[in-house]
Amino acid sequence: MKTMTCKDMGGACDQKFQANSFEEIAEMSKKHGMEMFQKGDKAHLKAMLKMRELMKSPEDMQAWFDTKRKEFEALP
Repeated sequence: MKTMTCKDMGGACDQKFQANSFEEIAEMSKKHGMEMFQKGDKAHLKAMLKMRELMKSPEDMQAWFDTKRKEFEALP
């Protein structure tokens, strides 16, 4: 079981996510982001705007995912 935070995943807070795979962590982070979006949390909305810009380039988005996956895999 590995742990990453919302901030580790490009978000805005220290909410912790624990999972056995990067895909699980990414899904938890996405769900958390949607909850914060629905609540209108300004810090998370700002982080989402940055992610939206990143998504405009499939290559940049893939590079981001690859980097985050490596960070996850490097965790104890």
